[in-house]
Amino acid sequence: MENIFKIKQDICDIGRRIYNKGFAAANDGNITVRVGENEVLCTPTMHSKGFLRPDDICTIDMEGNQIAGRKKRSSEALLHLEIYRQRPDVKSVVHCHPPHATAFAVAREPIPQCVLPEVEVFLGDVPITRYETPGGKAFAETVIPFVHKSNVIILANHGTVSFGENVERAYWWTEILDAYCRILMLSRQLGRVNYLDYEKSRELLELKSKWGFSDPRLSEEYKNCDICANDIFRESWTESGVQRQAFEPPPPMRPVRTEAGEQAARAGSLDEERLVQMITDQVMKQLGA
Repeated sequence: MENIFKIKQDICDIGRRIYNKGFAAANDGNITVRVGENEVLCTPTMHSKGFLRPDDICTIDMEGNQIAGRKKRSSEALLHLEIYRQRPDVKSVVHCHPPHATAFAVAREPIPQCVLPEVEVFLGDVPITRYETPGGKAFAETVIPFVHKSNVIILANHGTVSFGENVERAYWWTEILDAYCRILMLSRQLGRVNYLDYEKSRELLELKSKWGFSDPRLSEEYKNCDICANDIFRESWTESGVQRQAFEPPPPMRPVRTEAGEQAARAGSLDEERLVQMITDQVMKQLGA
């Protein structure tokens, strides 16, 4: 049986961490933990996340109705509930406004890939939603196209939402993302961002798979994609207003051919040419040419 009081303490701890990191000014942000089939612990509205106590945490059902607690639930709980519906494996959701990641949300700039090893392993491609007014059903549904392919999502002109098997793990992805966004901004101020090459990027994806982390780039659906070009979520860019402006795109990330590989490719090309010529000769012969 889950220790509900301990989970409430964990929520308060993460609330202090996001407040102290500057991820949630004043009463910004909200945190939930799913504790049953129809029960979700939820932080209250209009309350600083840096000063929560366990008895401030309320309980809501999967429709958003408050069923326990002396303080009113967060106004953005529907976003969390949509993620739980889409991902039964998720047990906690953290939403806040980390400044560097939120800058990308406001600029609607795609997060460059294949730069830092830790980010490749833990995050991968990070999507940006279309904008909707926070709090309602339409806002909650903006995450649906992305929720199965990432554990952290940038909410256009708003902030971030991340999720995982417990509240600390859900928070981790946001902290990693914001640190990465800050590094990207600092690197650009210094002059440029250097990308890892195809072979080194592929090695990181293989490590990711070995350590049990999923990544769409490892699936059959995306096996031919350019692994460093933000190809996973590119089809959503037009609707979301996402456009690469601040950062140069990476060079094409394709396998590097060795001399032996080039020779084999040329040989294959010659064989194909011979086959085409043979077919052409046979067709012309049948036509009496």
